[in-house]
Amino acid sequence: MEALSGLFLGAILTYFAINYLKIQKKNEVTNAQSAILLEKMRKVWKLITVEGEFAEIYHYENTKERFLNMVSSKKKAILLINAKAHVGYDLSKIKIEAINEKKVVKLTKFPKPEVLTLETDLKYYDKKEGLFNKFDSSDLTDLNIQAKEFVMSKIPESGLLETAKNEALEAVLMMQSIVETIGWRLDYQDLLLPQVDKKKIKAADTKKLQE
Repeated sequence: MEALSGLFLGAILTYFAINYLKIQKKNEVTNAQSAILLEKMRKVWKLITVEGEFAEIYHYENTKERFLNMVSSKKKAILLINAKAHVGYDLSKIKIEAINEKKVVKLTKFPKPEVLTLETDLKYYDKKEGLFNKFDSSDLTDLNIQAKEFVMSKIPESGLLETAKNEALEAVLMMQSIVETIGWRLDYQDLLLPQVDKKKIKAADTKKLQE
């Protein structure tokens, strides 16, 4: 009788031990999935949604005074700036949380669109130097910086940032595709996207389900 009781107790303990190991293994897999998923999201980093090209003319002039301000020396140049701006989202600024037990990734904060890269090509016209005021390497470096700042000041009025705002939902849906690759779900119902209402979000979800 004691032997039978021992076998019965052993079977119960074995059953619970096996279930415990299964739960632990499942939790380990889920945690691993979560870590891999968040790493995938981090690797995306910056998402370019809009590209704009600029052609601007920039006038530069510098005057130096010599001999107790009795003699002035002027240098000046006209720059033709061809620039290409990439506007989009820095996804490292997203507030994201992985809920392992539900296999859900929750988004609660989405960044504003910004200029991610700005490439400039400068050409100098009508470059003139004064007798005591010459262009040197530091001047050319400063001119490059000023040219970029000049183009950057033109971007807000170009409409690129507003256009990028309208692409916010597309950025979220791209993230949703990444999440779904390992069988998880992206929850962004509480997310306040710029100029995107709930109807658009629901319509996008409905379309995805139909596909």
